[in-house]
Amino acid sequence: MQQLPGDITPQLPAGSQLFRSYGDDYFQIGDSRYAGSLLIHDNTIVHPWQPQHLNDLTLDHLQAVLANPPEVLLIGSGRRTAFPAMELLDALAAAHIGFECMASKACARTFNLLLVEGRHVSAALMPPASRP
Repeated sequence: MQQLPGDITPQLPAGSQLFRSYGDDYFQIGDSRYAGSLLIHDNTIVHPWQPQHLNDLTLDHLQAVLANPPEVLLIGSGRRTAFPAMELLDALAAAHIGFECMASKACARTFNLLLVEGRHVSAALMPPASRP
């Protein structure tokens, strides 16, 4: 895509996964709609993804993230901001992976912003209406 003078459209790598919309039971990334939880890591969408509630999230679900750490992992906890088990957060810190926990809809918006900034970001999202 050619940039015109004054054009502030971000230049993203081909295949970048941007959230386009969300509802209480889905996320839309590009032209695809996903119901339930999903993981975005290394520009790959993992769906279906097993944990449906934040309390179900374990280190086993994040093995791909631990194997190739991003700069930051955004954790979308569902309807409201909540935190996963402390052992999971301790393991992320030990692996030098920054993390932020927030409601899933806020997580989708934040993911887009960080991706546009060129950051190496991953996201683990519970369904938007999910409760921990």
